Amino acid sequence: MAAKKQPRSRKKPVRRFQFQLSWSGLFGVIIVAFCLFLWMFMLGVWAGQTILLPHVGTKPVVALKKGHQSTHMSPALPEIHPLSKKRQLGNQ
Repeated sequence: MAAKKQPRSRKKPVRRFQFQLSWSGLFGVIIVAFCLFLWMFMLGVWAGQTILLPHVGTKPVVALKKGHQSTHMSPALPEIHPLSKKRQLGNQ
């Protein structure tokens, strides 16, 4: 004789999470997301320009060499020259 089947216990229904927006709410979320992405893009461009092209502390310098005038950008910090003279590669 076959074993008797036990009645199955009923599982509780799983509540699903629902998120509902009207068309105007969806439009508002899209506008806010667009503004955030635009702000992040502009902030990234500004940061990239600041890091890659620093221009603080440089000023144009006019140098005169035998009647020839040239303009170049001077470095922000002065050059540091060593106290001792080292042998140059050409003068061995």
